[in-house]
Amino acid sequence: MVSAGEIRNGVTIEIDGDPVQVIEFQHVKPGKGAAFVRVKYKKIITGGVVETTFRPEEKFPQARIDRKDMQYLYNDGDLYYFMDMDTYDQTPLSKDTIGDALKFVKENEMCKICSFNGNIFSVEPPTFVELEVTDTEPGFAGNTAQGATKPATVETGAVVYVPLFVNIGDKLKIDTRTGEYLSRV
Repeated sequence: MVSAGEIRNGVTIEIDGDPVQVIEFQHVKPGKGAAFVRVKYKKIITGGVVETTFRPEEKFPQARIDRKDMQYLYNDGDLYYFMDMDTYDQTPLSKDTIGDALKFVKENEMCKICSFNGNIFSVEPPTFVELEVTDTEPGFAGNTAQGATKPATVETGAVVYVPLFVNIGDKLKIDTRTGEYLSRV
């Protein structure tokens, strides 16, 4: 149990049965009246942000978020299949659960599956991936004074903005958190 007086940034607790992560906190001791804790937290499953206050003696259970490495196998319509590498069990997840997480992920790559009390709520792709450019306009290096970019489609179908010198067939290193081009491989 975590008391409201012990809350810090990044702490994961349960409020009304939902796992939340503290974004900001402030211990307030007014001149008159009792002290309180002002907290801004993000609901982990829904993504909503809430601001509220608690008395310092209020207690909350610590939320345990499990992250397990699983291999992305394939998708079949609206279902995406992942395999546990320890037990070889396959887990189908719906498109609603996945969202845009697999935008830069190829088949057979490892991802982290996040669950709370056994219920899977999200997929975390690898931080950096290497993908091949399948379609882009021809560009000419050195035809601008500034760092100009052009759209390029990679092998997963995602569009990334790349420098003008990138051509079809080049392998790129991409940051999956931002969707930005980092370098050629």
